[in-house]
Amino acid sequence: MDRLGAKAVRELLEKHGFRFSKSMGQNFLIDPNVPERIVNESGIDSSCGVLEIGPGIGALTVRLSEAAAKVTAVELDKKLLPILTETISNADNVEIVQGDILKLNIAELVKEKMPNLRLCVCANLPYNITTPALTALIEAEVFDSITVMVQREVAKRICAKPGTEDYGSFSVFANYHTLPKILFDVNPQCFMPKPSVVSSVISMKVRSERPLNKEDEKLFFRVVRASFGQRRKTLANALHAEFSTKKKEEIIDIISHCRFDTRIRGEALDLSDFIKLSEGFK
Repeated sequence: MDRLGAKAVRELLEKHGFRFSKSMGQNFLIDPNVPERIVNESGIDSSCGVLEIGPGIGALTVRLSEAAAKVTAVELDKKLLPILTETISNADNVEIVQGDILKLNIAELVKEKMPNLRLCVCANLPYNITTPALTALIEAEVFDSITVMVQREVAKRICAKPGTEDYGSFSVFANYHTLPKILFDVNPQCFMPKPSVVSSVISMKVRSERPLNKEDEKLFFRVVRASFGQRRKTLANALHAEFSTKKKEEIIDIISHCRFDTRIRGEALDLSDFIKLSEGFK
């Protein structure tokens, strides 16, 4: 099918007797300009194999099929499969996989389905799985870029800078592995049904090299999580709650050695600061 507008979507859903599932966070795009812009700004081209999560009725899938060499779309809701079959009937480079993305081996899946292609993610992520899905996609360590639509509040947390209210451990996690930025916002009127929140499309270019080796990463993320674990506490107190085998004076010495104010809070540190701090603990 061509671009899916509100009228076409409504007729399609009625034809198949489809009912929305709140538990699956289903909101389908009805503004054809949005999938067009997502794909245009994602950098996806004919060298790419694209993983899409939650294709829904295929509004984004159709546009991806025109830009990429291959699209593998993972859909949990079996009731959407006949609708997808219809909407992608002219796209012979799309393969639908029925399943739960959180239970699949993502790296094995994309390497099997899209070998010898530059692997990317492009999806309108179901709101209820945004954080675990992004974590799984990043930890798969196979993608060149991740372009996803999420709730604007989540997008702001992912792309937050140190010292801001939205900045947290997931901000550091995302920035450690990728270069995240917000591309544009999407109004609730662009969906059926209308969500109660504004959405944002974010780009996450995966870093070609990670700052630390695998072994040091474990300590690094332990330090990061501890630093944000009790936001109202100073960094020294928050870290002491996690690293209780160390005396508080030792932790203060580490913070001081890193040339940080000993009264500083975790949200004031950027990625390089946290790397320095974890090396102090090491």
